[in-house]
Amino acid sequence: MNTIYHLSHIDLDGYSCQLVMREAYENIIFFNANYGAEVGERLHEIIEMIKHKKEDASILITDLNLTMDESKWLSKEIEKFRDHDKLNIKLQLLDHHGSGQDSANKFDWYLLDTSRSATQITFDYVNEHFELSPEARAWLAPYVEIVDAVDLWHQEKHEAFEYGKVCMRLVTETRELNRVMFANEDRAYKHALLFEAAQMIPLDNANILLDETIHALKKNFFKKDDDDTLDNLATAHIVELLGKEKADKTIYYKGYKGYLSYALGNTSIIGNGFLTAFDEYDFIVDVGPRGTMSLRANNKVDVSLIAKEWAGGGGHPNASGGRINGFKEQFRYDKVKRQIQNIIDESESRAGKLIYKS
Repeated sequence: MNTIYHLSHIDLDGYSCQLVMREAYENIIFFNANYGAEVGERLHEIIEMIKHKKEDASILITDLNLTMDESKWLSKEIEKFRDHDKLNIKLQLLDHHGSGQDSANKFDWYLLDTSRSATQITFDYVNEHFELSPEARAWLAPYVEIVDAVDLWHQEKHEAFEYGKVCMRLVTETRELNRVMFANEDRAYKHALLFEAAQMIPLDNANILLDETIHALKKNFFKKDDDDTLDNLATAHIVELLGKEKADKTIYYKGYKGYLSYALGNTSIIGNGFLTAFDEYDFIVDVGPRGTMSLRANNKVDVSLIAKEWAGGGGHPNASGGRINGFKEQFRYDKVKRQIQNIIDESESRAGKLIYKS
């Protein structure tokens, strides 16, 4: 069974395309991107994975329009796989944004239909090329109608439209997990909530019921044993995820062991929770997309000195911050770590007193 690499947008329509596909095919690796530079970054990531695996595969892009340059580049990469690597890589784009018309006119793999949402296009594509179980089709059909109504803003379809509005908010307010640090987990979270929302469609006053139930659905996703607030449940889940990725996200500075996160946010709560759970670490540093830096320690190292040496920042021994000049926003963690490692190398090469433990 060949792998499908499925790239989609980060809104209700984009995630719903993936919800449809996962009911139709098992061997899928999902990716998501917002418009702009992230689209190209994700496409490069997919191409790299195919080069590494060296297996026949399919690339599916939904709810994202490609520029002419992106379309040409992607088409050439597929040709390289076929001509040089003897790999059969199928390419299909399903979209409804008129801004992709030029690419649609040039490439036969680019399906553009402005009259349907991307979820509706994907559902129709699945019914033509795959086989859905009767059970899946039974809940997907009304769900797809709802996404189509709200994405194309068909207010005359009142019940579907109103339910779709709540589903849109469910996606936009599902921000507990970081999309760069925990891409797979964040996607699974959104898929799970949308699946639960789809099951509620037949209920009376479904839009009101879903609106009142979103908080409980979120808590149920994170809950393991004991009940707690959503913040505490999500924090415990995030700390566990951080721990699972220690090998990849550990950094060292002047003999001190640190953990590097990206755009994690809420560093006071999550950072201190991590340092308590994993006391082998001396500090944790969270870097934001614009280069803001937040450091936390637990009486093992003076992070105000790290902040000063890395970015001219400062603060308290256990809580400090700063801003990294020239930091470039990234959509992949490995590129963030590369930038920070360069800063570490430069700082360690400069003479200066050692950071002290308290």
